[in-house]
Amino acid sequence: MATDIPKDIRQRLDKLRQTIEKHRYLQHVENKEEISAEALDSLKDELVRLEKEYPELVTADSPTQRVAGEPLPEFKKVPHKVAQWSFNDAFTEGDIREFDARVRRFLKGALKKDAEPTYTTELKIDGLKVVLDYERGVLKTAATRGNGKIGEDVTMNVRTIESVPLRLKREVDIIVEGEIWLGKKNFENLNKTRVANGEEPFANPRNVAAGSIRQLDPKLVQARKLDTFIYDVARSSEKVPERQSEELQYLQSLGFKVNPHFKNLKTIDEVIAYWKKWEKESKKEDYLIDGVVVKVDEKEYQDMLGYTGKAPRFGIAFKFAAEQVTTVVEDIKLQIGRTGVLTPVAELRPVLVAGSTVSRATLHNEDEIRRLDVRIGDTVVLQKAGDVIPDIVKVVTELRTGKEEVYVFPTVVPECGGDGKIERIPGQAAWRCVAKDSFIQQKRKLYHFTSKGAFNIEGLGPKIIDVLLEHNLISSAADIFSLKRGDLLELPRFAEKSVDNLLESVEKARTVPLARFIISLSIPHVGEETAYVLAEHFKNIAELQEASVEELQAVEGIGDIVARSIVDWFEQTAHKKLLRDLLKRVTITNEQVKKQKSNLAGKTFVLTGSLENMTRDEAKKKIREAGGNVSGSVSKKTDYVVAGEESGSKEEKARELGVNIISEQEFLKLLK
Repeated sequence: MATDIPKDIRQRLDKLRQTIEKHRYLQHVENKEEISAEALDSLKDELVRLEKEYPELVTADSPTQRVAGEPLPEFKKVPHKVAQWSFNDAFTEGDIREFDARVRRFLKGALKKDAEPTYTTELKIDGLKVVLDYERGVLKTAATRGNGKIGEDVTMNVRTIESVPLRLKREVDIIVEGEIWLGKKNFENLNKTRVANGEEPFANPRNVAAGSIRQLDPKLVQARKLDTFIYDVARSSEKVPERQSEELQYLQSLGFKVNPHFKNLKTIDEVIAYWKKWEKESKKEDYLIDGVVVKVDEKEYQDMLGYTGKAPRFGIAFKFAAEQVTTVVEDIKLQIGRTGVLTPVAELRPVLVAGSTVSRATLHNEDEIRRLDVRIGDTVVLQKAGDVIPDIVKVVTELRTGKEEVYVFPTVVPECGGDGKIERIPGQAAWRCVAKDSFIQQKRKLYHFTSKGAFNIEGLGPKIIDVLLEHNLISSAADIFSLKRGDLLELPRFAEKSVDNLLESVEKARTVPLARFIISLSIPHVGEETAYVLAEHFKNIAELQEASVEELQAVEGIGDIVARSIVDWFEQTAHKKLLRDLLKRVTITNEQVKKQKSNLAGKTFVLTGSLENMTRDEAKKKIREAGGNVSGSVSKKTDYVVAGEESGSKEEKARELGVNIISEQEFLKLLK
């Protein structure tokens, strides 16, 4: 009988439960650790042993009851005691200003005078909504949102989530709402395990969180290590604070995990600034954030504003710019690059994605078109991350009408020059112009020649080059260094000051490092990193020009295709003439990078996103000085991806491949 249990056992059980609950709260809500996870596990083991010995003392809120039970046959339906609403969306500054204006108009009508509402902003977590019902401080029911009136009873699954208190700090009857989410790191580890087991990786953490909580086996849910943020009191037996910001603090006082980044702001301009800040910083957090929830802070005003038939009038979801949208492929055209390679480009029905309106997306090559099975007239999913060129990632085939046209590469492209013929490059997915001297290619080569990574001639961008070509002042890169002041003053929109500035930039560019000179030549397959490898191996351009395929292949990092491309380029008569003309006008230096002894020697880095403390070029220079290599693309051979702000698809690729992703601060520590 329970009355026969020794007093010291009862006390020990109570102390164990209190201690375990304290450290659960510290670790999973406040991210603090006063004792190790191993020590906490040891306390839990002792509690389990005691409760097995004295089963009559097991309580519903005991930490042992968080352990997953047997699989459920099905989920029961649960009528919500409080209706569950969804917020309307705002996507632009104009939308949020209109929301503010609506709030003020409504309050003025209700109060018969102007009101000055303030706003509480909270991060909008991209997870699964959950409704938690507590009686006398003990968790009784956890339910999904469902249709807003009836949800699914997922109590057994939610009990396995460590950040959800089974007993609150006070004996209150309360219904709260929040978001269940899966951390990015746990998501990566989960996918690594799945790939190792030969299973398909999951698409994103949000889907895993939603799918996990609907698993019938609580043990599987427990293994996923889900987390929560609670953000709203739907009903309470206690007096609830009269401001939204204070309500969040009230939830914290009861033991709930609340996202710490909420703010009470006085003006809609401050709200917009908060939204802009988190649109940039959201990817730094371990959870997915897809916007900011904006609520009128004053509960008195919230009650006045009330609800429409679908959503609260006092709040709105201020969404970040979508990175995936749908649009229609109106045509597919070929774009000629500086090396004559033809890139298929989809002309799209204009659409707003990731904060900017786009009407074009690259389709990369013929194989990519076939893989996607994208056709003219298709509805497609367009993706854009940060400043990355938008990509078509999927065709919505369900929306096909039968009128869509399969794209077939033509045999002739007039812009290629010559007879306009094109050919597929042997062993590659790319097509190219057979003629090597089309006007478009020449323009693009000149644009590249003057760009930052090559000769870096400030003020000589594509528009100015177009003007110089139109007036026959240049026909090759070497002509740039023969321009005279009188020639330029005759051109439209060229004043004396702008002419002097341009000629000064040209003069500064006459001395160029060997690596950047090699970059400027537009040799097929020779990008920035390959150019630096070549400059490090060969003393001057003459040595490189005379190198054989075998000598080039002997250079680490230079393969057969690149070696043959270099030899072929230097053998062409037009290129020999260009080199002679350039060498009469410019001086090439080859200052070898002074490499320090470093544990980064031989390591390969990829830089993505914008860095705060240095430019990309400065970062690359530091890597090379440390003996490392820089690559423009992520592969299994990459050692580190340095992720700055708006890092985009390269960071995602690194996650997929399990490559080490580091922040700018971690990168700086490595360099030291």
